[in-house]
Amino acid sequence: MEIVAEKKPKNDERKAVRVSGAEALILSLEHEGVTTIFGYPGGAIMPVYDALFDHQENIHHILMRHEQGAVHAAQGFARASGRVGVVFATSGPGATNLITGIADAMIDSTPVVCITGNVFSPLLGTDAFQETDVVGISMPVTKWNHQVTSAEEIPDAIAKAFYIAKSGRPGPVLVDITKDAQVNEFDFSYKTCEGIRSYHPVPALDNDKLKEAADLINKAKRPFVLFGQGIILSHAENELKAFIEKTGIPAAWTLLGLSALPTNHPLNVGMLGMHGNYGPNFLSNESDVVIAVGMRFDDRVTGKVSEYLNNSKVIHMDIDPSEINKIIHADVPVLGDAKESLSALTALVNENSHEEWIQRFRDCDKKEHEKVIKNELFPTAGVLTMGEVIRIMSENAKSDAIIVTDVGQHQMVTSRYSKFVKSKSSITSGGLGTMGFCLPAAIGARFGAPERQVIGVIGDGGFQMTIQELGTIFQTDIELKILILNNHYLGMVRQWQQLFFDKRYSATEMVNPDFQTIARGYGIESKKIEKREDLESGIKEFLNFKGSYLLEVVVGKENNVFPMVPAGCSVAEIRLE
Repeated sequence: MEIVAEKKPKNDERKAVRVSGAEALILSLEHEGVTTIFGYPGGAIMPVYDALFDHQENIHHILMRHEQGAVHAAQGFARASGRVGVVFATSGPGATNLITGIADAMIDSTPVVCITGNVFSPLLGTDAFQETDVVGISMPVTKWNHQVTSAEEIPDAIAKAFYIAKSGRPGPVLVDITKDAQVNEFDFSYKTCEGIRSYHPVPALDNDKLKEAADLINKAKRPFVLFGQGIILSHAENELKAFIEKTGIPAAWTLLGLSALPTNHPLNVGMLGMHGNYGPNFLSNESDVVIAVGMRFDDRVTGKVSEYLNNSKVIHMDIDPSEINKIIHADVPVLGDAKESLSALTALVNENSHEEWIQRFRDCDKKEHEKVIKNELFPTAGVLTMGEVIRIMSENAKSDAIIVTDVGQHQMVTSRYSKFVKSKSSITSGGLGTMGFCLPAAIGARFGAPERQVIGVIGDGGFQMTIQELGTIFQTDIELKILILNNHYLGMVRQWQQLFFDKRYSATEMVNPDFQTIARGYGIESKKIEKREDLESGIKEFLNFKGSYLLEVVVGKENNVFPMVPAGCSVAEIRLE
């Protein structure tokens, strides 16, 4: 069913002016405050690019080398800036190349507006050249999508697209515009969308549920906070900090919740999930009250669902009603924006401390340090480890640096061992786990937060999936640090093959090119490090270099990431080796 915008006067309605649909699109984007677009031109969207030519002073278009890269760049832009990312693509293959990135944005709640061109409307459904039903294809992976076939529809469609993308639980939207809608003229005016009938993006707080939650928390002996990206999306970092400091409750983060709470905060007990810290996983089932805020109980967090939190009362705080009771039963569901919900809940709870309970986490930290961390971060001999590389990088990077990771072993190691003091400092592909995400997303993050250092940490496999985006760095002349952790394998798959498939390394060994030669071809400084004595000086040179720099560090081929909760096991069965 189509979502219909409310027809009510808007204070910002502009005086009508006669323009083409393509010009109307650009004017609409300017009205929404868009200054950066990532895209790739083609025949069906050519009128839009022609109109964009006259607006280059206001809107900066970044020519990516692939449409998938354009979406990932828009994601990185949105995650770093807190604004909506915008993508242009043409019809057919241009539009279908967006789908992976759109799906990634959907599952990770990233606000992105994708605008595609399509063939003239009389040709729709005729298998015309580069015609594809992108609306049908993208429907399962968009928050909303719509096809525009007349120029007059463009302003309202764009206004709704931005409202839907950024309101409530954010997500990607797609607006497909036929070529005749782009070239035909009409009297343009713009009205910002301020509401949509039957769409209520932020549920009203239920004070009775808040009181129930507060009563559980005040009586709890072993309470535990699990927080996710909802904290960052709702700008509730200060509210989370105030809540845990008043109650004295330990807090652990999901992969996408990383950086919402400084890693050195005394109540931050680490990372949840399959390769998270030992304490937060092992002790989850010993908690008596769990307060889950802005997280969705992903299978990587829960492990075996039937053996997860069976002895806990669960308070689930989320903006999206569909997440409540989807995987874990909520004894007290609290719907609403995390910032508002946490603020109201903090006013109702008692000041408290849970020293004995927190000490349990610290004891687990000591055990994990002896079994895993000591050898991973401070090896004295043997091959280089990913952990020591990340430790040295984190120690020497700027304190507010944004670290973008791809997907695999390096992603887990970087998330475990990097230190963060500022929110929106960790950007990764969480729910979809998209290899190839890092390089274009790091480019987008650089444009989204140009005042901050951006470091992309990537494996040799994922790097080669979107390696062409080095051309975007070359053309835009941005400063970006690219750290390749090269183990000559698809490392995470190889680890599973070692542990669960009798070391039958089927199709996981990588024969890689000379990355330095490739980097030099794109005008990017590069170096390769294979010895421990060269590591620290090499990383410092990499981080301090004025301009883009690609640093390849060769690490152990068969090093594994621990702790690990094996698939199908309870979080209490987490392995340290």
